[in-house]
Amino acid sequence: MTRLRADFLLLMAAMIWGTAFVAQKTSVASVPALQFVAGRFLLSALLLAPLARREAVTVSVRLRRRDVALAVAIGLVLFAGAVTQQIGLKTTSVTNAGFITSLYIAFVPFVARLVNGTKLRPSVLGAVAISLGGAWLLANHGEAGSLTVGDLLTLGAAALFALHITLVSKFSMSCHRPYFLSFAQNCITMVVAGGMMGLFEPINWPAIRGAAPAIAYAGLISGGIGYTLQIVGQRHTPAAEAALIMSMESVFAALAATLLLGERLPFLGAVGCGLILCGVVLVEIGPALPWRRRRRGPPVSISPLGEVPFD
Repeated sequence: MTRLRADFLLLMAAMIWGTAFVAQKTSVASVPALQFVAGRFLLSALLLAPLARREAVTVSVRLRRRDVALAVAIGLVLFAGAVTQQIGLKTTSVTNAGFITSLYIAFVPFVARLVNGTKLRPSVLGAVAISLGGAWLLANHGEAGSLTVGDLLTLGAAALFALHITLVSKFSMSCHRPYFLSFAQNCITMVVAGGMMGLFEPINWPAIRGAAPAIAYAGLISGGIGYTLQIVGQRHTPAAEAALIMSMESVFAALAATLLLGERLPFLGAVGCGLILCGVVLVEIGPALPWRRRRRGPPVSISPLGEVPFD
């Protein structure tokens, strides 16, 4: 797979996640967070089960103990991020939630440096700064405002998603079993959320049935398809650059909220969308710049065997 195709998959994941904020927001008032997370990731796991089984039969890559341990860690981080984000949506808007979640673009380069030893390229850091400025305009229209509890919880979720992106990148570099990882993280999230909801949340079946369409969209489309696209795409795109592309979910969240929930997207918000897009484009064209070709040779795609030229 070429880097361009991998980045397109990440962009599709961002679009799916951005629109999923609407589904999450519409059900947050009636369905408790743990029940919503357990339901959506149960559907995600069921969708991925046949693909994971087929992969286990057809792919010769064997799972090592450290691969399984890393998959468990990824699932636990995803659980923590998903629940924290869902709770935060109670007291924040879809637009703000999309913006604050996209702040993982600021966290990922440094988390990747700590976890994987990834070097911080100036062009990536510049793209991060541009995208952060755009995200600020998108959410706050260039004005400072008081943060709600939901905003702070969503910020915590962004930090967890930064760790999730970094760990997924680490797994993808060492083991090419994307459907296994997607299925495993969904199962772990579902099991932990299901176990905890029995302790902390009374089950409201009528509310769950009423929110079934939102849970189905979040589970089958956002969880089942979106996270799988992320895992496949991150095999060919470094974590920091993948985070920039996936930060487009804030743009898609704002557009979906405007169209479906009536949230307004003012002029400065539209400018913010444009800046985020500029940051993504900068990441895309950076490896193709003539001076980079002269200094570093042709663009490369990262594989477990090292750096190999693009297809």
